[in-house]
Amino acid sequence: MKHTMTIAAIALLATVGITGTSHAGAEQKCATCHNFDSSNKVGPGLGGIIGRPAGKLEGFKYGPGLSDANWNWDEAKLREWMCNSKDAVKKFTGDDKAKTKMPPQKVCDPAAQNEVLAKLKG
Repeated sequence: MKHTMTIAAIALLATVGITGTSHAGAEQKCATCHNFDSSNKVGPGLGGIIGRPAGKLEGFKYGPGLSDANWNWDEAKLREWMCNSKDAVKKFTGDDKAKTKMPPQKVCDPAAQNEVLAKLKG
């Protein structure tokens, strides 16, 4: 009986991991360091980020990769950033040595990204 229950639990977890539809963990990853309004936390507030110049929000000290940024945030850039900020900052700046303080979050699933973007558009 114990063996059957263990197998059933593993199967359920594997199924949820493959087909689950809730991505609240993606939003939570952001909320660990960011507020979804315009107030700063550890990282800058994300309210109104779409269309905002990168690395220019007052009241927050950005790392060197973003402090000299010359682009505005849009959905495509945010998707790349959510998946791997370390690679994205290099791509967006054109500088292979560019860095960001933000660790890669690995939110690469489009459905999870859609939920974060919906929260950002709030």
